[in-house]
Amino acid sequence: MRFLLDSNLSHRVAQLLREAGIDATHVRDNDLQHATDSVILEFARQHAFVLVSEDTDFGELLARQCTAAPSFVLLRTYEPLTPDEQAAVLLANLPGLHDDLGQGAIVVIERNRLRVRRLPMLPPIPEQREQ
Repeated sequence: MRFLLDSNLSHRVAQLLREAGIDATHVRDNDLQHATDSVILEFARQHAFVLVSEDTDFGELLARQCTAAPSFVLLRTYEPLTPDEQAAVLLANLPGLHDDLGQGAIVVIERNRLRVRRLPMLPPIPEQREQ
């Protein structure tokens, strides 16, 4: 599984993941540091990356697109973490998410909670009224 880290995460996080044996790259390594979220999401889809970010906009884009890829990991800690701490949180959680991410999912990793929502995120079915 390959991971693409967004520009709101330090390049060091990608380096630490690589040192731990995970195939990870940073948007900066792909000349995407100034790209829009839509461009980054499409790049991740085309190159079979799981996108990792602190930006909630990617989840919203995936929900609107109703697609099963790319998977997205939202690192949401509510307090600033160092790049080493961010990498540690990811390394502690990613192994248990392999199946979900491989099948298409949005994963929210928080300090004490983990949420997984499978993709595609389909719109709700409208209620039918009896006549």
